[in-house]
Amino acid sequence: MLISGKLHKKSVCADPLRTPAQERELLRDLARKAEQELTGVQMASMDELTLLSNRHGFLALAQRGLDACSQLERPATLLFFNLDDFKRINYLFGRGEGDDALKTFADVLRIGFRESDVIGRLEGATFVALLTGSGSVDLTAIKARFEEMLDERNATLHRGYDIRFSIGQIEYDPAAHGLVEALLAEAQAMLGR
Repeated sequence: MLISGKLHKKSVCADPLRTPAQERELLRDLARKAEQELTGVQMASMDELTLLSNRHGFLALAQRGLDACSQLERPATLLFFNLDDFKRINYLFGRGEGDDALKTFADVLRIGFRESDVIGRLEGATFVALLTGSGSVDLTAIKARFEEMLDERNATLHRGYDIRFSIGQIEYDPAAHGLVEALLAEAQAMLGR
């Protein structure tokens, strides 16, 4: 039917069974290429070892979170973590064991935070989590909860070392932290102390 209300006798409908084989193959190729591009974009923003967001992915997702918090006038808090004695673990037990320590810590973070929180591994043994909708948090309670989870893993894995970490937090201030990079810069300055 046309906009004027008149009937139109011709109709065209795609029928995959009647589409020539060459066209179907071209469509399959196009679908494969699109899937590869999506996978590439996802991998470019993910840390391959821990399967958390890498720096690039964290910056993109965290900025969206901060923008939403700013618009809705909601709080946010950046937590940052550094594995203690990570270089010693690598030196004494080997890089493979160091990688296992990073993966174990990433798993604990993944389990310990909400799905709405943005978690990432920035570099080396430095991890971050942006808690949207949360103001200042009780670091002692968070540290105790994560240490309890790590103690369970340390006890069952018998690695010869315990995974320990340092933690800090910065509350989001829209006036001072327009961009997530400003929050990270402040966190890295605190970690460097």
